[in-house]
Amino acid sequence: MAHMKPEKSEEAPFENEAQVSTIRPRRPYFRRLIRLLVILTLGSFLAALHLHWNTEHNNGIWKRHGHHKFGHAAEKAFLSVPDTENAIKVSRQYAGQPHMAGTDGDFKTAELFLSILQESFGITPPERKPVFDAGTSESQDATRGIIERNAPSAWIDTYYPVMNTPLERAVQIVEDDGSVLWDADLKEHAPEGDNKDQDAAKYADAVPTFHGLSISGDVTGYLVDGNYCSKEDYDKLVVDGAPLKGSIVLCRYGGIFRGLKVKGGQENGAVGVLIYSDPRDDGTVVVENGYVPYPDGPARNPTSVQRGSVQFLSIYPGDPTTPGYPSYENATRTQGTNIPSIPSLPISWDNAKQLLQVLQTGPLQGKRVRLSNNVDTRVIPIWNVIGVIPGYIKNEVVVAGNHRDGAVDPSSGTVSTHEVIRGLGYLMKKGWKPLRTIVIASWDAEEYGLIGSTEWGEDFADWIDKHVVAYFNLDSSVSGSRFGTSGSPLLAHFIRETAQDISHPTEANRTLWDARNDDGILLESASSLVADAIRVAQTELEVAIAAADDLGVSPLGSGSDYTVFLQRNGVPSANEGFSSTLHDPVYHYHSVYDSEPWQEKYGDPGFSRHIAIAQHLGLQIMRMANAPILPFNTTHYAIQLEGYLDSVESLPETQALELDLSDVRKAIRKVKRASWRLDREKRRAERQLRRIIFRWWRHHRRHHRHGPHHPHHPHHPGRFSTLRTLFQRIRAWTWGDYTPESSPFIQPTHMSILPGGCVLPAFPELSSEPPDCTPQGEERDGIQPEFDHSHRFYQAISKIYSEDFDDNYQDWGSLEDVRYHHHGHDHKHDHPDRRHRRWRKALIRAVHRVRVVNNKLRSFEHGLISEGGIKDREWFKHLGVAPGKWLGYGATTLPGLTEAIVFDQDKAAAEHEAQRLADLLEKLAAKLRA
Repeated sequence: MAHMKPEKSEEAPFENEAQVSTIRPRRPYFRRLIRLLVILTLGSFLAALHLHWNTEHNNGIWKRHGHHKFGHAAEKAFLSVPDTENAIKVSRQYAGQPHMAGTDGDFKTAELFLSILQESFGITPPERKPVFDAGTSESQDATRGIIERNAPSAWIDTYYPVMNTPLERAVQIVEDDGSVLWDADLKEHAPEGDNKDQDAAKYADAVPTFHGLSISGDVTGYLVDGNYCSKEDYDKLVVDGAPLKGSIVLCRYGGIFRGLKVKGGQENGAVGVLIYSDPRDDGTVVVENGYVPYPDGPARNPTSVQRGSVQFLSIYPGDPTTPGYPSYENATRTQGTNIPSIPSLPISWDNAKQLLQVLQTGPLQGKRVRLSNNVDTRVIPIWNVIGVIPGYIKNEVVVAGNHRDGAVDPSSGTVSTHEVIRGLGYLMKKGWKPLRTIVIASWDAEEYGLIGSTEWGEDFADWIDKHVVAYFNLDSSVSGSRFGTSGSPLLAHFIRETAQDISHPTEANRTLWDARNDDGILLESASSLVADAIRVAQTELEVAIAAADDLGVSPLGSGSDYTVFLQRNGVPSANEGFSSTLHDPVYHYHSVYDSEPWQEKYGDPGFSRHIAIAQHLGLQIMRMANAPILPFNTTHYAIQLEGYLDSVESLPETQALELDLSDVRKAIRKVKRASWRLDREKRRAERQLRRIIFRWWRHHRRHHRHGPHHPHHPHHPGRFSTLRTLFQRIRAWTWGDYTPESSPFIQPTHMSILPGGCVLPAFPELSSEPPDCTPQGEERDGIQPEFDHSHRFYQAISKIYSEDFDDNYQDWGSLEDVRYHHHGHDHKHDHPDRRHRRWRKALIRAVHRVRVVNNKLRSFEHGLISEGGIKDREWFKHLGVAPGKWLGYGATTLPGLTEAIVFDQDKAAAEHEAQRLADLLEKLAAKLRA
């Protein structure tokens, strides 16, 4: 960019005179050499001094990681907001009272979350509460208008799914004539007292023990012990000749999703299923090792019962009666095919012990069991809460969500989300605005089967496909000591890098990423009674680790609200949280002891883990929203696809069928080669855009007149702006390679934008000091907005990026004023129009190039979506990963191909799936090459 000579003014009275004579006498060679050595020595010393001062003064704002700098001022300000005291206060608001989906308590929490969004984002509550029925023009306009609005907004969408609530229930041991030998107490009994769990005692039967979406029924049969009731367990029972037909199957929680335990029993002829929590799965924290049951100690309370949905999650989630389309109040309903046709109930360990006596020698041996479950199944309203922070580029949206219905699960996630909202709100009040639009969602009815998020995803599928670039999910933030994360391979490096920028919640000199290896502190040796269960748990852990990539990020199956985004719409997604280990206090999942007192005493004393999750989630949102090039690693994904295929080829069933999967491998290699080329294009496109923006910013900085209170003013105390310029010129003179990227002080990574006033420039990492536009004599506090002309600059960039501009775009003139007009001095006549046009075209080309790259990056995950879906469960459309057909929670990679081989054991079906996958990958490679 050309540097314009300013007109003569009082501020520079001798500037033109100083440029009259530019011819200097030629100096002898040795004098120039000595001069060079002296300046190099001085420059190196001053540079080191400046770097030291800069680091100390900014208190670590500019963190170095390899050749990049992360953690700019906006990020540091955000990370300072999440607060443990506030987190505990919020947790008590949500977890301190029941709020099952569809209840009055649930609607109150929706209103609470809405008020938090309004307060934090500076939204004036309208006279009429923004609660819209799904399907109405108000609801449609609220979401579809996100890409048009300039101001923050928040509202509640009401959907109308079919759900159930419990009525009478019974579990009994009976004689053949029906007389009752034993009648189970199905309530959880929480002792009262000052040192007890007062929340549990108060609400012990507020939500009776039942299974969501279970069916009503009254059945009697002989009891069969199904162990974990996995597919392997049922297959073994069949081989062993167990009398499954007409039986009631007793299952242990664990291993697979509870609904699939019921599905397995139903398909094998059982008439009912009972599921209990077995202390043998609690690791070393058991009574046999001397631990006292909760609330007096960390072991399992024997009356605790795990509630939850028994929907067949791996068939499809959401409202069972509206598969693939949203549950409006007047929706046409079908007979759900993802719910059981036999009754089921959850029971406690105390009750399971009594039932197991019918399988043992004694007076109850061989007696029959009665199971009665009555539920009220009906249309029940639920409430999703949505908040929006508009970005410069409104048509690219980053979504983060957490479900609200439940206890500690998911209130711990809601607490962390709340702290993220407060942090983003703090930045907004200081003038911050993201590059991309951010949406924060509080989903409802997740515990019934991911209903709130699924109905919203089905309602706005086309809008999500077009605009949502990434989805970040929280469920339960904290239930133990080990940090875990899972997500799309596109995000694996991004997840790791952001987690490495967050401090460990309890230990100095470690990061959040290091917490993946943490364990509980209750490490007593296991008794023989629990040793087998520990081996089972360790095996499950080993399987999960084996499924993870070499970075430690596991693929996503299902079980939380990311499902519709990833598995149906092809949006890169991630999930995280601290989970319980074999040596942590027992987490009473979905029981009345899943409470605020348990969380404060055993789960996360001090709530430091809640804060770490909030910081990490917020950092991911900010960096995804602000990165000029989407931080997706397509090459890593291609490598993972090769690994997935290796696993399929190693299956005994594959070898038995003598399958030839070479076409799939060739297609994956084409994807990988295309991804390598895209990697190069990413670097070049970002470098081109940064250079143009740097030239614009440098020109502006050179002409902008700073007041004495500005940190860039030469006389500002402690500032070394002139020394920095000296060092930069020395680099250019000595090595001849000075560029924005090579400067030791200017190494851009993430685009951070603080528009609307005066704090950071549009790219703070392109500046060694944050500029300021505070009038002389005024002090600034915290994070202030950026220059108004930087705001206009990004408005122009967003117009170009969205292809919403032309040569008559009204802001071109003001944008050129930004470049050539300062403090009332108009220098446009010094610059011919051709220079304006050349700069304008260069900017358009650079932004267009970035947009093309981003479109290719977005196409990768979506390129694995097949409209035909997965055989027998067509709602799931992702051919790269899906919830395991008989796992639910766990992921199966290359699911269509794998299931045709493992379950169908049909060579023709497997060859069809292989060809379908190869064709999809060929198309993906072509998109990346285009």
